Amino acid sequence: MPNPSRRKFLQSSALTAAAFYIVPRHVLGKGYVAPSDKLNIAAVGCGGKADFNIQQAYNNGSDNIVALCDVDDRQSKKYREKFPSAPYFQDYRELLDKAGKTFDAVIVTTPDHMHAPIAMAAMQLGKHVYVEKPLTHDIYEARMLTEAARRFKVVTQMGNQGSSGDATRIIETAIQNKTIGHVHTVYCWTNRPVWPQGVRSPKDKGESQPIPPEVNWPLWLGTAPAREYHEAYMPFRWRGYWDFGTGALGDMGCHFVDVPFRALKLKYPTSVECSVGSVYADFFQEAFFDDVCPPSAAIHLTFPSEDRKVKEIKLSWFDGGIRPQLPEGIAYEDVFRSVDGGVLFIGTKGMLAGNLFGNDPILLPRDKFENKSLPTPEKPLVEGKTDGHQQQWVKACKQGYGAYTSSSFDEAGPLTETVLMGNLATRSYMAREPRADGRGFTFPGRKKLFWDGEHMRITNFDFANQFVKRQYNGGYSL
Repeated sequence: MPNPSRRKFLQSSALTAAAFYIVPRHVLGKGYVAPSDKLNIAAVGCGGKADFNIQQAYNNGSDNIVALCDVDDRQSKKYREKFPSAPYFQDYRELLDKAGKTFDAVIVTTPDHMHAPIAMAAMQLGKHVYVEKPLTHDIYEARMLTEAARRFKVVTQMGNQGSSGDATRIIETAIQNKTIGHVHTVYCWTNRPVWPQGVRSPKDKGESQPIPPEVNWPLWLGTAPAREYHEAYMPFRWRGYWDFGTGALGDMGCHFVDVPFRALKLKYPTSVECSVGSVYADFFQEAFFDDVCPPSAAIHLTFPSEDRKVKEIKLSWFDGGIRPQLPEGIAYEDVFRSVDGGVLFIGTKGMLAGNLFGNDPILLPRDKFENKSLPTPEKPLVEGKTDGHQQQWVKACKQGYGAYTSSSFDEAGPLTETVLMGNLATRSYMAREPRADGRGFTFPGRKKLFWDGEHMRITNFDFANQFVKRQYNGGYSL
């Protein structure tokens, strides 16, 4: 055994080494980032949108990417080469089990149907999570993740980067300051889908292809029902299939609807109704493709109003190229300025129009507001604006639970529930039953649906409630 003086020497040396390792950056000089100041991050999903998420979180090395996961080796190739020392997995459960002690936070950028189980598993281990939009595939999942974030006290962010933009804060201040009076109606619209929807799927046609050797197809299917592989589903076109994606509304609703959701402090909707674009296979032969989202939809939500001068707020969503009616006396180019879509608030004293993320907001009619400027936002602006969304989350993770993020699950969860309410209405609208005489179908879900937000239940059409919470396949659970 070492003598007492040697023990003291070893202890002193260890303490000195440890102190040197965690020395604060201000001691080491401007621009130097000490190892202890870096967040260790794991990425589940490495291609597509994940490419941008990883880049922004890594921030040229200001933080660490220490583990990678993707079910498709083709999608992960770039970052496996960039971070060769980071262990790589195809199964997120292996990532958490074998490398979980090496990271503090997880970025989840996968198809919608896998967001919730991955995020929940990470949070249960105390990991901070960044999850792409929409937060979840189902309404129930959104509620569960919101509650779990509070329970496990982790820092969260959904990937709707517009929530970190200046425009969101400007519009929020303008609406709450009654710049256009008392808002009673909102329109949101998008040109999406820009991928195939309303078409017959390979599953319905009985088509399949050999599974590429780089793809772990059972893991890609995850919670979804089994089906044969086809390239039509990946890497991005899964959005149009109900088993994996949430359609145009799920893709863009968290960007556009987020703006009025914050500005008007919306709660759970009380009702929803919709209509969808039809597809005809032949003369008077309507085609029903249950595997895919429709080519277009118009969805109308009703919300209780916090403004005592407004009984209720009407919010309408249009996708697939459908747009709202142009208000009288307003120039087309003032409202429909962007190919991506836009948002229009209608109040008792005027209107406010914005593009994607609410960008470039203007007051209308122009002549009425010629000498009126939009107010300075009351909430602090985010460093880097929309491009700073991921780094805002990274910095909040370092501060710990309670640090502000633009789209924490407390915000993103209820927003996602509202967005997915539109999909519940769409799938109810498409539900059909054969007529007794064999001549066509009846459509019992084509009516206004009433929503009990607290209990997550449609009260007047029980068939619709199956779309609140789906059954997982493959042994997955929350």
